[in-house]
Amino acid sequence: MDVVTGRRKTRRIDLGGVPIGGGAPVIVQSMTSSDTRDVVATVEQVLALEEAGCEIIRVAVPDEPAAAAIREIKERIHIPLIADIHFNHRLALLALHAGADAIRINPGNISQEGIRGIAALAKEKRKVIRIGINAGSLEQDILARHGGPTAEALVESALKNLILLEEMGCHALKLSLKSSSVSTTIAAYRAISEKTDYPLHLGVTEAGTLLQAAIKSAIGIGALLYDGIGDTIRVSVTGDPLEEIGVAFGILRALDIRRVGPEIISCPTCGRCEIGLAALVERVEGELKGMKTPLKIALMGCVVNGPGEAAEADIGIAGGRGVGLLFKKGEIVRKIKEEDFVPVLLQEIRKLASADRE
Repeated sequence: MDVVTGRRKTRRIDLGGVPIGGGAPVIVQSMTSSDTRDVVATVEQVLALEEAGCEIIRVAVPDEPAAAAIREIKERIHIPLIADIHFNHRLALLALHAGADAIRINPGNISQEGIRGIAALAKEKRKVIRIGINAGSLEQDILARHGGPTAEALVESALKNLILLEEMGCHALKLSLKSSSVSTTIAAYRAISEKTDYPLHLGVTEAGTLLQAAIKSAIGIGALLYDGIGDTIRVSVTGDPLEEIGVAFGILRALDIRRVGPEIISCPTCGRCEIGLAALVERVEGELKGMKTPLKIALMGCVVNGPGEAAEADIGIAGGRGVGLLFKKGEIVRKIKEEDFVPVLLQEIRKLASADRE
């Protein structure tokens, strides 16, 4: 355990110029939902994810045209790219030749001979391999031995394949042990973190649509990060991958691990609320999407808790009947009308963001 940061010490690897492990910041990843063979659509999605704060991207490689498309995609994006490989190890070789910065393999559906071929080329090109253990595709002998995809089964598979790759001379490795069960995921990562110092990629797989994914990921990823476990994270959301980024950074902010983008504090509302708080919060959140400056913004619906909460924020509004008090760094700036809340607040936020960049 790192006594300064509270994070477990892991070895440092370099993934396409992004440091992972060894005290580096926890990195946010995502995966495209586009057809990788459609270069234009994939690049467009990656660029949008970059703008939202995504730091590493993974793309599916189901066939040779998808592997070949990596070369052109890489030329037009700005973050490292991981090729996601299942079943056919030759696709991993093609992806590496096309410029992929890392390969994610699921050992449960690739032969040992295939893994050896991937390992040899990854070592030659000095690329990272992620051993992606998934509860839905464990090796049959391990499943039989443990009676199902238990945490112990995930750990056994991870260690078995880690040893195999180490014997092949590969050490630029990171691990993931994912399950759709939050409790199994937490138990597996806690166990593996005691047995190896390789960087760990955290995630709860098949987490569902936004609300369910946010709940499962906040509990699963959040609990592990709180334990000091984890070097990269992905929040898996069924639907638009852009939704993953906000949840991921929200988890990191909530644990004071990284501050990226604005954090909005707003009360749940009650009978004392005399302003349209829900609409206000929704409008402000929408206007600030993609903003990287770490600001704490308080939007409060009454004068009971409002002034105190707003005083703890970089900027905020405590509302009353049709009016509100604008606070900045704990000081009252002025009284403003409710219809002016959004334009005035956004103007002041942008001033703070501009000052932060200078």
